[in-house]
Amino acid sequence: MIETWLLVLTLFIPRISLLIAYFSHQIPYNNLPFVGDLLLYIFLPRVLMVIYIYDNLGWQSPWFWIHIVMAIIVWSKGSHETYKRKFRK
Repeated sequence: MIETWLLVLTLFIPRISLLIAYFSHQIPYNNLPFVGDLLLYIFLPRVLMVIYIYDNLGWQSPWFWIHIVMAIIVWSKGSHETYKRKFRK
């Protein structure tokens, strides 16, 4: 089972939250090999958390959809900021 603190904190600071969970031995069960965990942690921590939620709680869990929506918001906002910065010069 996934701890509630991990579900909440990964909405806002996913990389730090996953690091804390790793060192406190509270990483949820998953089907990914360690290399996959490590690469997703480095490059796409939100995707890694969605995989954890899917493996443990299923796609019908509200946490799954909350994390998907948050990922879309963050990624679309980041793309927009990059676009603005690129053409501002």
